[in-house]
Amino acid sequence: MLKLHCPYKLLSLCTLCATVIALCVALFMPNTLRLWQVARRAAATMAVSTNTTVQFPAGTFSISYVTTPNEEVAQKLAEGLVQRKLAACVNMVPNILSVYEWKNEIQKDKEVLMVIKSRSSRLDELATYVRQNHPYEVCEVISVPIQHGNPPYLQWLADSVPVSSHTTSG
Repeated sequence: MLKLHCPYKLLSLCTLCATVIALCVALFMPNTLRLWQVARRAAATMAVSTNTTVQFPAGTFSISYVTTPNEEVAQKLAEGLVQRKLAACVNMVPNILSVYEWKNEIQKDKEVLMVIKSRSSRLDELATYVRQNHPYEVCEVISVPIQHGNPPYLQWLADSVPVSSHTTSG
């Protein structure tokens, strides 16, 4: 069964019936078909023009992950990032267990994971700030692009983190 959508209800038709109806509309009511197509395009245009939400391309924003030895360090870094408008929001997840190799030995440490939301265009500045203010010899600063998100949240993120440092104060 082929389902055709009409503005009033959903019709289920077999392929043969759908073909016959399409031919009849095209042959006997070409103006009606054309009018329906124009109206549909106009409605779509009106929907787009009245939409106040700006769409952001995938990858405009990123999430960065940073681990710290404790909550005090994480909070200090988070406040600095937000104050400098390098991040819109920083979530801190305490008591994660990190297992890694360092200087040929397996290490297990309790850490705080920072989840940082920012603009992709500001990631170099964000990473530089973290490296300059982090107590680790080699700190984790890794980022992944945001492919999709809640449009009002992404708008808030855009409003919170300017495109470049030239538009920030401090």
